[in-house]
Formats: sequence, structure tokens, C-alpha cells
Amino acid sequence: MRFHVSFAESLRQLEKSDDDFAVLFEHGSMRGIIFGPEEMDTQEPHLQDEVYLVMRGSGEFEMEGKLVKIGIGDFLFVPAGTTHRFRNFSPDLLLWVIFYGEEGGEME
Repeated sequence: MRFHVSFAESLRQLEKSDDDFAVLFEHGSMRGIIFGPEEMDTQEPHLQDEVYLVMRGSGEFEMEGKLVKIGIGDFLFVPAGTTHRFRNFSPDLLLWVIFYGEEGGEME
């Protein structure tokens, strides 16, 4: 079972991808992804809960009309089905993204 993905390997996978993300790890309902939005973040709400960890860069994160400044080391939680996006971000913004749980999200 794979249990380790290095930062260097994640960057290689992202560079090989035709998208602004690459899936690095999957186990059950959980997926580990590296995400480096380009000029605009055009993502739509997702079916699962998700966690973002800022690895590099800075910017703003908007969720349901609320806006926060983000930087290296920040943790963001987005419930399934919630409108969200990164805005005014530096060109080097890079995030770990972890999707998990059942479709529709977990109950509080």
C-alpha cells in the first residue's frame, strides 16, 4: 500500500498533468491531490468534504461570500456542495487538497 508522496514527486505529477491538479493518492473515499490554480480558479462545488493546506504562495479564499487572506501553512475546510474559490493569488500558489467521506458530506 502506498503511504508516502514526496513534495518533489507531487510537483512532477502536476507538471505532467494536462490540468491544474494531479491526483496523488487514493484510499477508499479519500483522495489526495496537488492543486496549482493558474490565472483563475474556476472550480465548482464538490460532492465530498474537502481540506486545503497551503504549501506555497498567498492570496485570498472566498467561501459562501466570506473572504480570508491565505498563506503558507494555512488550513481550509470546505463542506461538500459549498461554493468556493481562490482569488487574487500569487502565481506560485500550491495546495494539498484532500477529498473524503460520502457524497453530500459528513454530518456535524
